[in-house]
Amino acid sequence: MKDDNKDQYRVNGQIRAKEVRIVGDNIESKVYPIAQALRIAEEHDADLVEISPTAQPPVCRVIEYSKFLYQLKKRQKEMKAKQVRTEVKEIRFGPQTDDHDFNFKKNHAISFLKDGNKVRAYVYFKGRSILFKEQGEVLLLRFANDLEEYAKVEMMPVLEKKKMTIVLAPKKEIIKKKNADAKNVQPKPSKPAATSVPAPAIEKESE
Repeated sequence: MKDDNKDQYRVNGQIRAKEVRIVGDNIESKVYPIAQALRIAEEHDADLVEISPTAQPPVCRVIEYSKFLYQLKKRQKEMKAKQVRTEVKEIRFGPQTDDHDFNFKKNHAISFLKDGNKVRAYVYFKGRSILFKEQGEVLLLRFANDLEEYAKVEMMPVLEKKKMTIVLAPKKEIIKKKNADAKNVQPKPSKPAATSVPAPAIEKESE
């Protein structure tokens, strides 16, 4: 698998600038001619890595290139892990959905939103029920209003053919709480393996 980071940064002799600002552990951050900057990197048994080529002058870090790539990969992995995977969950209503069914589906939506997912709710109009499209819109707006604590409306009700759809996205506070809860989950300690105790030997009485 190709490492895209490897070709992203100029190193040592690949650096074209005449002078650079260098940074690094135990190194004074200042501007040096490129030849002197390369010498300083060599004295530290390290490489000169151009980390900000568009700065004036470009900024270079004195570090072993392999170590630099490792730190970069680690940081990218951590950022990826922090990203919330968002799915879109669908909930279907009829234009004359009763209160019991409405509340049942609303609770499902709350569960989806708490997991950081979006909710696409729609009313499907079958046959002549398209005559109740206004009733369907009222139902979807009521649905959004009841979920106001957990979600914001990303798309207001829109009618396409026989479906009227609304899209809700979880509020930032809900996503933050989900991430905080995930961090606080402690792995369960594994149970120690049961050890079998040998039965005591029974001595025969001498006759």
